[in-house]
Amino acid sequence: MLTYKQRTLNFLELEWATYIERFNRWPAEEGLKRVNAQGYQQFRDMLAHILSWWEEAMPIILAIAEEREYERKKYDFDVFNAQAVARYQDWKEAEFLSHFENTRRKAAADLKSMNEAAWENRRVRSWINGIFIHHAREHLVACSRFLILDTLENEWNTYIEDFEKIEDKDAFLKKQGVENFRELLGHVIAWWEQGEQVITGILKNPGYKALDLDTDAFNAEVMAEYRRQPDAEVRERFEHKRREMIRLVNSLPESAFANQDIEGWLAADVAEHYDEHAAR
Repeated sequence: MLTYKQRTLNFLELEWATYIERFNRWPAEEGLKRVNAQGYQQFRDMLAHILSWWEEAMPIILAIAEEREYERKKYDFDVFNAQAVARYQDWKEAEFLSHFENTRRKAAADLKSMNEAAWENRRVRSWINGIFIHHAREHLVACSRFLILDTLENEWNTYIEDFEKIEDKDAFLKKQGVENFRELLGHVIAWWEQGEQVITGILKNPGYKALDLDTDAFNAEVMAEYRRQPDAEVRERFEHKRREMIRLVNSLPESAFANQDIEGWLAADVAEHYDEHAAR
């Protein structure tokens, strides 16, 4: 398993380095639809939001690492995000994109040279998780093999362990709409199985169409099934399926990530589903 430092650097040097290129593979109408769904009028506005958080966070991360004082702020996120968009709206396109790339590279270089002890600091990790790791899933407009594998190999990998650390498990399960953890794991497993079926179907036959499931009925049926199963069995099945999903993603041709149906299932089943059910 990668160190936390290397995982972070991979986000900057692999995920964010190809973020714009991957978005630009979509037809203009599809790309705009995805950006609008994120609450932005254009892709550049979302990039300005991402960039501004990098610029905000990096001096704080480095100050914490070097044990220097820094200004503590209470953020009004709506105001900050609006100011981020306005700050860059008059920049020429080439100048803005160059600044985005230069900021990414500088962040990677600064983090690479940060003292090793700082990587264990809780506040450093909180900022890194927020602006480099979670932000990539939050603004997922063109998913990559890297991001899907990272979510499977890191986030879902510790999901059971993370659940066990929750103090008020009953409150968490109630919020998730289930009676017990078996049902929640079964829900995740079942949707991974559905996604795998669709993805392999498309790869074999580009004209493949997934069944039009009644989501509520499907979820209820799955939860009823897993409610009756032994806890240890369900946990073992979850881990087995997680490993199968890793093998599936590793086996996909690169062209699969440019297929809107395959990409959509991976994004929803693996990345977005994790944040929807994150054990915290």
